[in-house]
Amino acid sequence: GIREEVNTFMFRGHDTTASAFTFIFLLVAEHPDVQQALVDEILTVNSSRLDPTAQFTVKDYNELRYMDRVIKECLRLYPPVPFIGRMINEDSWFGDRFIPKDSMANVLIWDLHRDPKQFPNPERFDPDRFLPENVELRNPYAYVPFSAGPRNCIGQRFAMLELKSILTAVLREFRVLPVTKRDEIVFVADMVLRARDPIKVKFERRNL
Repeated sequence: GIREEVNTFMFRGHDTTASAFTFIFLLVAEHPDVQQALVDEILTVNSSRLDPTAQFTVKDYNELRYMDRVIKECLRLYPPVPFIGRMINEDSWFGDRFIPKDSMANVLIWDLHRDPKQFPNPERFDPDRFLPENVELRNPYAYVPFSAGPRNCIGQRFAMLELKSILTAVLREFRVLPVTKRDEIVFVADMVLRARDPIKVKFERRNL
């Protein structure tokens, strides 16, 4: 019902958003060229917005198209929900394999996002994978960090706005520097993507 949807929208996004930010800061710290391009884009939208007291509008966030691509690439590499389960509600065929009604199907989003046919050199961090001309070449279900179809995440637009607003606020005041390296991370099995040990970055105040 509506109450359950509101609970999902308001509360169940907490852990997934925290997971997303962990890996966004990791990747932005590892790629200073990307980080600088993000700051340049913020300045392009409106130079006064680097004032920590200035208020961004929804229109401003919607103009941050490079940031949109960066966040999407972070979510591709490190989807906050690495797998989802779905109940099969009728007898189905998947290729030549019969799947009976009431079976449970698990979709491994982590692996789906690393399909080299859809994402060449899949471990490479490349926000330009999400340029419109590149997106058009892919299967629409190759990238599903918020699931897809009628059961997709009700809060995905809110989540993207939240990610943009916090990333913008941080980059206006701080430079993010790497500490933990990607190849050092050991993941633990959980419903939300988590590392065994804390993932660390360093924040250095900007002098703009």
